[in-house]
Amino acid sequence: MSRAHLLVVDDEAAILSTLKKALTLEGYSVDVAGGVGLAAERLSRGSYDLMILDVALPDGDGVDLLERLRNEGNDTAAIMMSGHATIDAAVKATRLGALDFLEKPLSTDRLLLVVENTLRLLRAEAEAKELKAEAGYFDELIGESRAMEELRAQIGRAARSQASILITGERGTGKELVARAIHRASPRNAGPLEKLNCAAVPKDLIESELFGHEAGAFTGATKLRRGKFERASAGTLFLDEVGDMPLDMQAKLLRVLQEHEIERVGGSETFKVNVRVVAATNRNLVEACNEGQFRPDLYDRLNVVPLALPPLRARREDIPLLADRFLVAAAKHNDRPGVRLSPEAVESLGRHSFPGNVRELKNLIERLVILSPDDTVTGTDVQHALGMGAQPKTAGLYRPDIPFRVLVEEAERTILEEALAHHSGQMAATARALGLERSHLYKKAKSLGLRGE
Repeated sequence: MSRAHLLVVDDEAAILSTLKKALTLEGYSVDVAGGVGLAAERLSRGSYDLMILDVALPDGDGVDLLERLRNEGNDTAAIMMSGHATIDAAVKATRLGALDFLEKPLSTDRLLLVVENTLRLLRAEAEAKELKAEAGYFDELIGESRAMEELRAQIGRAARSQASILITGERGTGKELVARAIHRASPRNAGPLEKLNCAAVPKDLIESELFGHEAGAFTGATKLRRGKFERASAGTLFLDEVGDMPLDMQAKLLRVLQEHEIERVGGSETFKVNVRVVAATNRNLVEACNEGQFRPDLYDRLNVVPLALPPLRARREDIPLLADRFLVAAAKHNDRPGVRLSPEAVESLGRHSFPGNVRELKNLIERLVILSPDDTVTGTDVQHALGMGAQPKTAGLYRPDIPFRVLVEEAERTILEEALAHHSGQMAATARALGLERSHLYKKAKSLGLRGE
């Protein structure tokens, strides 16, 4: 905030002129607005570190504007000012997050002091939040293996650039964690980190999520909404599961990456954006491109700096460190102080392949903490938790005089039925978990008479 961007909103031209001159002389970048309408327009077009907002305005109420901004997700810090505000207005403004309430006539020196102190407070809070987040990241980025050392070095080099980054890796390897690390280590760390899971947003809403929409753009769009690109201004946008983005949206995303401008849904005006895109996927995008499910030109745009995350089975020496850390957290969360892993339990963990990677290990440790009857988790406990002590589900599938083709078909049907049930019938999630292309799973399920959502 060395050159903070301020917005002053007041209906008196003389006050606007005086405040703008005084604040500019202090080194701030200052915009002014004479009413609610112009203030809302300026706030929709850019971001401000602080707004100084009058209560009584010719076309509305400043407190109502503040409430509307909060409802839209705009958390711009605010200082209110008024010559005849009621106590109720001051209380409401405070509840909406206003950091101070100044009475008119204003003392310029008093205002400058309040602005300086407010910006100092905001800077300190941002730094504290950043330090807390960074500490949390390094607390979770556990591992002394060569694979992890190389990954940390790659993250550091990639973060310093402005290029798009594509993070690839199996489910549970920590792709979002790496995206946060990239943002914090980048020159954009003072800006926001916005996230969007492309697989979790309905196809007909993803454009609005990314680019925002104007009021009345579609049924239910009652007010203007800024999209992820606008909210990530001067920061980073993390697109998780980008391989699941619909083809028509891939074309629109490619245009934004090329032109650095967006257009809200239902609008005709374009806005320049300054956003660094970090994408992630557990799909093989090269295969997806070959199958016509992903645009090769978008892949090239996203894959400027590739980061491939190692699976847990490729760094088994990190399993004891991870297990100990997860054990401490799970024991505290589930009120089981004193629980520990026996050497045999650690050895059993080290032999498991962990198809779900670090996430699977974390969930397994919590399961052990909850279900183990004693404070010492044994190797047998681990085997039972993994299902290794039970009879394999494939046992007994062979029956004499039944053709091999029929036996295989029955086994496939059983596997797919259980997989679809586990993933609530979701074909895309099931395909990812089984390592299959969705088109192949659809064909296989259809041939076996199975249906998903």
